[in-house]
Amino acid sequence: MKFWRSVVGKLWMTILFLVIVVLSILTILLLEFMENYHIKDAEQKLTQLANKAAIIMENHQNTPLAGSIATELSDKLTSVYIVDGGKTYWQKQNDGAGVAQYSLNEIISEKELSKVLEDQEKISLVKSFPQTNDHNKFNNEMMIVGVPYQSGAIFVVQSLSAINETTKQTTKYIFMAAFIAIILTTVFAFFLSTRITYPLRKMREVAIEVANGKFDTKVPKLTSDEIGELAVAFNQMGRQVKFHINALRQEKEQLSNILSSMADGVITLNIDGTILVTNPPAERFLQAWYYENGMNPKKEHELPPAIEELFKRVTTTHREQVTEITLQGRTWGVIMSSLYNQNRVRGAVVVLRDITEERRLDKLRIDFIANVSHELRTPIAMLQGYSEALRDDIAGSEKERKEIVQVIYDESLRMGRLVNDLLDLARMEAGHISLNIQDVKLKPFIEKIIRKFQGIAKEKQIHLEYLLNVQMDSFSFDPDRIEQVLTNLIDNAIRHTSAQGFVKVIISESNGLKIDVQDSGSGISEEDLPFVFERFYKGDKARTRGRAGTGLGLAIAKNIVDAHKGVIQVHSKLNVGTTFTVLLPQTS
Repeated sequence: MKFWRSVVGKLWMTILFLVIVVLSILTILLLEFMENYHIKDAEQKLTQLANKAAIIMENHQNTPLAGSIATELSDKLTSVYIVDGGKTYWQKQNDGAGVAQYSLNEIISEKELSKVLEDQEKISLVKSFPQTNDHNKFNNEMMIVGVPYQSGAIFVVQSLSAINETTKQTTKYIFMAAFIAIILTTVFAFFLSTRITYPLRKMREVAIEVANGKFDTKVPKLTSDEIGELAVAFNQMGRQVKFHINALRQEKEQLSNILSSMADGVITLNIDGTILVTNPPAERFLQAWYYENGMNPKKEHELPPAIEELFKRVTTTHREQVTEITLQGRTWGVIMSSLYNQNRVRGAVVVLRDITEERRLDKLRIDFIANVSHELRTPIAMLQGYSEALRDDIAGSEKERKEIVQVIYDESLRMGRLVNDLLDLARMEAGHISLNIQDVKLKPFIEKIIRKFQGIAKEKQIHLEYLLNVQMDSFSFDPDRIEQVLTNLIDNAIRHTSAQGFVKVIISESNGLKIDVQDSGSGISEEDLPFVFERFYKGDKARTRGRAGTGLGLAIAKNIVDAHKGVIQVHSKLNVGTTFTVLLPQTS
């Protein structure tokens, strides 16, 4: 910082300026006073001298003698000129330094001085006359006093060089005193300003430290005056600022943690619609919006049109607005409310909730009712039709009657299986499934399941086999439930594999027990793969009775594997085959 911009510099310059102004005014007034005083004193003395000379000239008959006596009254700086009746009777010019040497005619020729002879008036004036001494030409300031008497006038001329010299000496001393006063003032100003500003400089240093976040820095109390009280107040202010900043920081961290841990997305908008604050779920929502519209997420700050329209309605109506947005296959519920600054709307807050699972569950509920109705409608219709045929004796022979009864029996069994599957699935999803975990010999267990399907496989000319690639002989799980899972998987594999195909059950170790059910069947399309474990989901959209089941088997299998804390996965290619993998963890 430059010196004259500092407090010390400003105080010093102010005090010095005031002192210089005061001294200048005092010097001017003092010089003016002294000059006027000396001039008036000289005028008074010259007037007295002229009056004495006039009295002498009036009281003596011998004019030359009177003139000689009158001139003797003058000193070496004074010249006396006596005029009587318009003629010069006596004049005395001294040769003192600075005395003008003029003739009487030069004096009388002055208009102001001629009034002494003409109007009998006393005249005194100061006039400058050119004078040449020792080749130096200068203006010599003279005082001339003219006093009339009965028959003439007396003029007394005195040089003011002595007064001017006295004035010069006085001015010199005054300036010397002013210089000393300025020096003393500078020292005093620096001392005073330094003493006053030192606590202020310390306070400034502490203020900079506090501005940089060092709130523990204190201002030392050096005095007991107002500056000392200011230091105490400043320290108290620093403590209060530290307290409030810590409170704000804690509140900000708490708010940030709350926003970050929220499952719902939160976006805070300014009154002009710009984004102020977002949390991770809201960031994911905006990233999906930018990606879908081919925008750069690092540069763009636009809102989806639906949210922008909602924001306009909120700022206009000042009421909460609700809508739903579908983005990248996910459904978001949007709730927007106004933010107020006292009575003025300063923005809005948007709460985003991912309701994809809720909508999916709603769809599953609707599909469940439709699927159950569809699955039950066919057997009920067949039972009703064939029972009416029996009642109306439409069967012409015993053989036809037995066929009708067999159809009724098969459909009733189908309805029973569907109802049992629904009950099992409902118990599993409600968490009421109970497992009978026991140590199971793997080879007999797998052979038992394979034997159950050998007849169907031979009938359809499908090669069914198993591979046991494990070192352990047994593994802990619920044999009935896992048999239900493998039965469902093998049955699906045989039903979707054409003649001369194969179905393999491979058992291996992979951080537990790994069971792969492979087939060379028709495969599952890519769009159907994410939904194969949903209830009533069928890849065969025609819902034919020949190949399609109830659509509950894989859902039940997944619930059984989940109950074992395992994982079931599927990999498939159309017209190549499908592999279902069951991973069961080792239980302690």
